[in-house]
Amino acid sequence: MKLFSCTNCGQLLFFENNTCERCGFPLGFDVNRLQLLPLVEIEPGTFNIFKTDSAEFHYCANHSYGICNWLVPDGSNTPFCSACSLNRTIPNLQKPEHFSRWKVLENAKHRLVYSLLCMNLPVVSKVLDPVKGLFFDFIADKSGSTKHVLTGHNDGLITININEADDIEREMTRKAMDEVYRTVLGHFRHEVGHYYWDLLIDHSVYIDEFRELFGDERADYPEALLQHYKHGPPAGWNLEFISSYASTHPWEDWAESWAHYLHIVDTLETAYAFGLSVQPVIVKSTGYLGAHITDDPYRMDNFNDILNLWLPFTFALNSVNRSMGHADLYPFVIRPRVISKLEFIHKICHNITHRESL
Repeated sequence: MKLFSCTNCGQLLFFENNTCERCGFPLGFDVNRLQLLPLVEIEPGTFNIFKTDSAEFHYCANHSYGICNWLVPDGSNTPFCSACSLNRTIPNLQKPEHFSRWKVLENAKHRLVYSLLCMNLPVVSKVLDPVKGLFFDFIADKSGSTKHVLTGHNDGLITININEADDIEREMTRKAMDEVYRTVLGHFRHEVGHYYWDLLIDHSVYIDEFRELFGDERADYPEALLQHYKHGPPAGWNLEFISSYASTHPWEDWAESWAHYLHIVDTLETAYAFGLSVQPVIVKSTGYLGAHITDDPYRMDNFNDILNLWLPFTFALNSVNRSMGHADLYPFVIRPRVISKLEFIHKICHNITHRESL
């Protein structure tokens, strides 16, 4: 996530801010500019962007819940922004714990959509495109039922169990599944990876290259899941896959690799926005474990350049976390085989997203 600043007073802003704390201007996120901007209310509920054009906007309907600060152009045929319009189902907001969990989910989803827009990937609701569009269902387990809502993807519909937005519930699940990493944003990145596999890879010119790297996705998926949960990952899985779950099936390998690609570029964008560099003082050579993050990773053509920044940066981040008594922020090892998969994803994103349509 990049840094934002108020164009009225220069105050630094967070992506989720609704008001500038210095000058008091209301703030709105404009998806066309990918900027968080101060607003001038010209009549109740209608705004201009401060010192720009005369275009008129209103807030997304979910702004009234304190959930969304994105703008919708006046005259739009939907009251929702391009992120909230992706919702098909939200939790029952009469239950306080549901509301708090929905807010966590929306914060993560808005960050996901921001990343997808930065990559120029298509982000379209199923309302507008029932075949290729995207929808989210945020659903709670039914009270008293032993059957749990499963987080997953099916033909453009991503279902998230709202328990994932509860830190305790999520940590219990992480331990039960013997995972080293489990976050709400990570879920969104993984599941949307399945969606973009359908959109970008299936029946495309890239399918043969995909199979060379990830394996043949025509293998029985339910059986692969059954074997994984029964026997665990194969020996030596860490030489080929970014996570043990990625070894389950080529679809899961793609989704896990896709999520990690988004982890990398979005985190490096934050480092770039802060002007961060890593240069261990104990290392004399400037080329070893050094990273001077002077470019926006979303605009970098060569994935090796991105990786050469990422590895020293995560080494430093993990070291800082250990100094605070925490687990590694990025507890993964990127092997050569995984690098090839990430490089393939980078190539897909750069080649396909600059086309006008899919």
